[in-house]
This record gives sequence, C-alpha cells and structure tokens, in this order.
Amino acid sequence: MHMQLINLSRIPFLTLISYIPVIATVVTTLFSVILARATLRYVEATDKGLALAREEFEREWSPDIHIKMERVSPTDAKVVVTNLAKTSVLLQLLQLRKLSHATPFERYRLNDPLVGGMTWSQEMGRRILACTGEEFEGPLAASMTFYAAGRMYHTDWFRAQIQVREGRIVSLEPSNMPARRVRVVERDGPERRREFVQDVAGDAADQTEEKEDESFFTAGA
Repeated sequence: MHMQLINLSRIPFLTLISYIPVIATVVTTLFSVILARATLRYVEATDKGLALAREEFEREWSPDIHIKMERVSPTDAKVVVTNLAKTSVLLQLLQLRKLSHATPFERYRLNDPLVGGMTWSQEMGRRILACTGEEFEGPLAASMTFYAAGRMYHTDWFRAQIQVREGRIVSLEPSNMPARRVRVVERDGPERRREFVQDVAGDAADQTEEKEDESFFTAGA
C-alpha cells in the first residue's frame, strides 16, 4: 500500500518536470516581446530626436538670400542682396525679368562671396532699363543663383513694382516676399547648363510641352 502511494506521487512530479521547458519557453517569449517593444520605442524616440536635430540644423544653417531693388536716381537703380543666414555663399548669377515674360531678360554673372549677415549691392540702372524699355509700368522680378556648402541654390523671384516714363525710373518699390525659400539646383551631366538658368515659369512650360508630347504619341499608337 505504501509503495502504491509512492508511485502515484511520482507521476505528477515527472509531469511537472516535463512542463518546465515549455514554461521556460513561454517566459522567454514574453520577455522577448517586452524587449522588442522597448527597442521599438527607443528607436522611435531616437528617430524623432534626429529629425528635430536635423530640422534645427537646417533652419540654422540653410542659406537664405533676400533681394531688393532700390531707386537711386531717375536714371539709376541698384540691387541689394542680403545674406540672412549664418553660412557664407558665393554669388554666381543675377537674373532680371518682367513677369509677362517666361524667360529672364537680363543675366548678370558674378563671382562674389557674401558672408552671413552681410549685404552686397550693385548699380543696375542700365540693365533694369534695358529690361523694361522706355515705357513700362508693372512688376519686375529678380532672382539669384549661388553656391553654398558645395551645392548650387536658386532663389525664388523677388518682385518690385516699377514705373518707367521716357526712359526714366519714376518709382521702384518692393511688392512682396517670394512664396518659397531657396531651392537646390540639381545638376545631372549635360543638363547642367539648362538647370543653371532654369526659372519657375520655365519649369511649368517644360511640363506642359512634355504632356503634349505624351498625348501625341498616345494618339499615334
């Protein structure tokens, strides 16, 4: 009788021993899930921190150029370029155009450095009058292409309202700020020259021509 009781007590004990690996596997899986969730949260927090640091860095060191046209005399005016950012830039190309024209009318090539917080100015009365003609009243736009940190940038068009009568500048007042800040000019091999003088209106015209070509080939097929 005593031996039977001993045999009966051994059966649950052996069964419990056989369940130990299963219990260990379940516990290990739970810990793995907890560690995986903690790792994902850490990665998300790290990504957010890097994104904030990148945004702060770009906001602090990204180039920011302001262009203003001022009337000096009835026959002369000057263009004032101010570097609002900390990083230094190398001015390369100043473009002038009337908004009624899709492409720039006057291009003035430069190679002048501009330190952050400083201003560059140049008398452009002759070029402005050549762009407007002897009789004109309306918006005149200016844009600058420049190098900064090894990359080429292109500002948006800064506008000014100008009034010219009989070849004399009657008034020249800034109208508004551009809608966007500077953009990086992409250069891919033979397209370098085309991108160097590309403007906002030119981009829209190119896209329209591409759509017309695609429609022509589709109809032909």
